[in-house]
Amino acid sequence: MANVAKKVSWSGRDPRDDEDDRAGETTPLLNGTGPGAAGGARQFTPSSFLRPGQLSNVDLNEDIRELETELPRPYPNEIPHNEKLLSLKYEVLVSDGCLFVCQAFRTVEIKRWVICAMIGILTGLVACFIDIVVENLAGLKYRVVKDNIDKFTEKGGLSFSLLLWAILNASVVMVGSVIVAFIEPVAAGSGIPQIKCYLNGVKIPHVVRLKTLVIKVCGVILSVVGGLAVGKEGPMIHSGAVIAAGISQGRSTSLKRDFKIFEYFRRDTEKRDFVSAGAAAGVSAAFGAPVGGVLFSLEEGASFWNQFLTWRIFFASMISTFTLNSVLSVYHGNAWDLSSPGLINFGRFDTEKMGYTIQEIPIFIFMGVVGGILGALFNALNYWLTMFRIRYIHRPCLQVIEAMLVAAVTAAVGFVMIYCSRDCQPIQGSSVAYPLQLFCADGEYNSMATAFFNTPEKSVVNLFHDPPGSYNPMTLGMFTLMYFFLACWTYGLTVSAGVFIPSLLIGAAWGRLFGISLSYLTKGSVSGIVRMTLSLTVIMMEATGNVTYGFPIMLVLMTAKIVGDYFVEGLYDMHIQLQSVPFLHWEAPVTSHSLTAREVMSTPVTCLRRIERVGTVVDILSDTSSNHNGFPVVESNPNTTQVAGLRGLILRSQLIVLLKHKVFVERANLSLVQRRLKLKDFRDAYPRFPPIQSIHVSQDERECMIDLSEFMNPSPYTVPQEASLPRVFKLFRALGLRHLVVVNNHNEVVGMVTRKDLARYRLGKEGLEELSLAQT
Repeated sequence: MANVAKKVSWSGRDPRDDEDDRAGETTPLLNGTGPGAAGGARQFTPSSFLRPGQLSNVDLNEDIRELETELPRPYPNEIPHNEKLLSLKYEVLVSDGCLFVCQAFRTVEIKRWVICAMIGILTGLVACFIDIVVENLAGLKYRVVKDNIDKFTEKGGLSFSLLLWAILNASVVMVGSVIVAFIEPVAAGSGIPQIKCYLNGVKIPHVVRLKTLVIKVCGVILSVVGGLAVGKEGPMIHSGAVIAAGISQGRSTSLKRDFKIFEYFRRDTEKRDFVSAGAAAGVSAAFGAPVGGVLFSLEEGASFWNQFLTWRIFFASMISTFTLNSVLSVYHGNAWDLSSPGLINFGRFDTEKMGYTIQEIPIFIFMGVVGGILGALFNALNYWLTMFRIRYIHRPCLQVIEAMLVAAVTAAVGFVMIYCSRDCQPIQGSSVAYPLQLFCADGEYNSMATAFFNTPEKSVVNLFHDPPGSYNPMTLGMFTLMYFFLACWTYGLTVSAGVFIPSLLIGAAWGRLFGISLSYLTKGSVSGIVRMTLSLTVIMMEATGNVTYGFPIMLVLMTAKIVGDYFVEGLYDMHIQLQSVPFLHWEAPVTSHSLTAREVMSTPVTCLRRIERVGTVVDILSDTSSNHNGFPVVESNPNTTQVAGLRGLILRSQLIVLLKHKVFVERANLSLVQRRLKLKDFRDAYPRFPPIQSIHVSQDERECMIDLSEFMNPSPYTVPQEASLPRVFKLFRALGLRHLVVVNNHNEVVGMVTRKDLARYRLGKEGLEELSLAQT
């Protein structure tokens, strides 16, 4: 423990200890170490682990909050937000449920494939809707602004054009920001960090609700139309995840409609697998990259994987691409052409005219280094900006004002750069959608306008395919610099928006600036920002329809990731950390081998007897000082306080269902004679189990007994208290656990290891650090 740099956290305490320790008390440690312990060592006694009235800290269901420790008094809520904080407000998903049902495997498997097909179809349709609406609304805005600029160029007064452009942008973005800030804040951003957390096992409130999907779709349309430096592709991942979560449950809790289908899949494990498929379908719809979508879910999202899941996710991705391709081909008047596989299509490349030699490999590496440095700078700037927003721009009205300000500034910067640019190019043969002449001669257009006076997706395509000489180096240099800072300022606003396309656009401009002949190297900055390598390589190859440059792309992305990781974390991981989410990485901190389960576990733990008094269960669940969700079940005589060995574990949600359905027996007769509960009773209550306060238990019923044997998990995962932290972490991560019971040599419960017990340890600049815990 000598290498633990910071040990500041909040812990539960026995009320009997408060009077003795209140004077001169310092913050105790979560794992029990305090200033009163001799030499800082933790004191353990058998009775200290199991105290009546105190609860375990294991989260096991969808809608009850997980807390790490028991507090008879409220958590502090005024702790200043910082990067060394872990929030207690996040719930954890259940992955090892203890209720099972025997159904025909073939029927269940067919239903899984049907659900994946429906996920792909609906995700593709949502992507089509976003693309069509953005194309029409953005086209209308740019035509209005272009006509106004052309009009005032001749007779003077271009300030009116600037004002019109800024007002249009600010007005559209204001609507998009208002619906996000005041209706569903979780719809802000791309949603990828939230989906990563969900697939990692953390339940982010409202992240997969229908209302979130509606706000997400409307918000991203308004953000892109409003001219922000954002893309519509990233939010498709979140949209696909929400669609998958809704379809797989066969009902909508938001609409209060139950279609009585897919009831078997109403549990966290199945729901999370389908969300993985939805995220992959979103990637596939965005980029026309089914394989890239599967790899994205594997690389960036899913914590748990198997071969069957891989094929189902690939099937959903394929259906999503085909649906979007079919609908857009009909919309563009080329039925059955199937030439629009994704929301962004980089066009076709002539491989016969483009090649590379071994002498160019150092150039690829150099491009990757530059991309990694640019990405690290982007992330560092965005980190400090996000911290500023958390501390000073946390009110919805201020968030809307900031979004409007950024929209207006983006329009002003674009207008000034177009106005000051004298980079005129011949309009013949140009594919520019809205050629702006401004002060250029007849038959020419302003090339700076092709970058700012268009949606980011079309600007990327123009940079790929415009012929050599279409851009002046000064034009590309100024655009790259200004768009870099605009994109950095924009990411994190309270609007629905993605960072994929802005980072691609920055990389494309930098790549074209570096050399028109090497324009295919323009992918470096993306990996420098989001730190994806495998999936992004495949996405780029699928989006360009060209495998010739697979090796250069991979080399650039790997270099960018390595360089970027040397300086700062990836953008998504950074925002997950700033949200204080208990996210578990693939491996435990490298210096944590000296810690054991005894040192990281939370104690004491509330245990329930196999046959427990109803009043005791109600009192435990009603304890307002704690809201834990899993309770070890031990074998013990109800008339004694002596605790025997571990017999199982039961969830708070299961206890609530048992109390709701009055599964009681009289004290004199301990046989279970009332009607047996069905698995449907538990699934009907999922995922929003009723609070204990809504269940009425009479005084006579409180004296009854409740037999937990049939409902508990009889074989919960356990670990000895001497087990090392890396071993505990590996079990937790590999098996997808949400709770781990710590036992002694006599199989007696001595503590609990939960997600936050593991997530609070991380490797910092001064060694192994322990994050503070607060109800933020």
